[in-house]
Amino acid sequence: MKAAPVYRALRELDPSVELRLLHTGQHYDASMSAVFLEELELPAADELLGVGSGTHAEQTARALVAVERALATQSPDVVVVSGDVNSTLAAALAAVKLELRVAHIESGLRSYDVSMPEEHNRRLTDHLSSVLFVHSASAADNLSREGIAPGCVHLVGNTMIDSLFAHLERARAARPWERFGLEPGAYGLVTLHRPALVDDGELLAAATERLVRLADDFPLVFPVHPRTLGRLDALGLRRRLDASGVAVVGPLGYHDFVGLEAEALFVLTDSGGVQEETSALGVRCFTLRDVTERPVTVERGTNTILGLHPDRIADIPALLRQERTAEPVPLWDGAAGRRAAEVLLRELA
Repeated sequence: MKAAPVYRALRELDPSVELRLLHTGQHYDASMSAVFLEELELPAADELLGVGSGTHAEQTARALVAVERALATQSPDVVVVSGDVNSTLAAALAAVKLELRVAHIESGLRSYDVSMPEEHNRRLTDHLSSVLFVHSASAADNLSREGIAPGCVHLVGNTMIDSLFAHLERARAARPWERFGLEPGAYGLVTLHRPALVDDGELLAAATERLVRLADDFPLVFPVHPRTLGRLDALGLRRRLDASGVAVVGPLGYHDFVGLEAEALFVLTDSGGVQEETSALGVRCFTLRDVTERPVTVERGTNTILGLHPDRIADIPALLRQERTAEPVPLWDGAAGRRAAEVLLRELA
């Protein structure tokens, strides 16, 4: 979702530039990989490295070795990486070891929570990069405080919102809520996957119990990450959700998820990207985390931080009665990919 708008804009602005798409395979399940590439209208990857799952160290190490081999044979002028997953850091490190320039989409995000693996990935990747694309002024301020030269930092906006706006009409036209017998604006959408919650049996059990109670007030759809589903099954919690009427489903395609998200009354999540999408859509978002690396979604968007406290899920009905209107976030306008591509073309020149 972050890379596709930049890829397309580069192709449109200068077809002579050779683009190669490298897929590490960190996300390898078809429901969380192939379907997104297809629906985002990206071409098939030029190379699929098959990194797969494992511990953070195993996954990062395999991606580092595989990406280095790929880059050594290609010698690109710029290596563009996105986000803050293990593959992001591995690809950036492989590139700089080969003395290749790195451009980082979604630079400058900081939670200042060192227990989050993504926090280490994003910090290290930013300091390995020579072109840093930020989506908000606060992200640029974070980089400035860390001593990164202002000339390397480019405020282009949020490329993920480009993808959201580009596919929103098609996502709504699919009417995915009807599959669950729901009415637009009358249900809650739930996504939970972070280890801080999912790997803590007591917290996950408490969150499950609160979802069961919340389902008395609102129909809930819960597309479950494979990791989360494994934990729910292991703890015997899936049966509790099913019995309460919570619609527990497997991972959804991009269009189905965006369609559900756009027409939800609210979203309960621990995802970073969902905080941004709901703010752009004007949908109320409740984040089950202690901190967010996207403070603009709280300051100007629709996001409310509940903390890593499942009991606070009980506050959602009362919070929904408190009116909150999102303000447009500067440069979250659907043209961030083009602005980033223009910077990349200047770098290539």
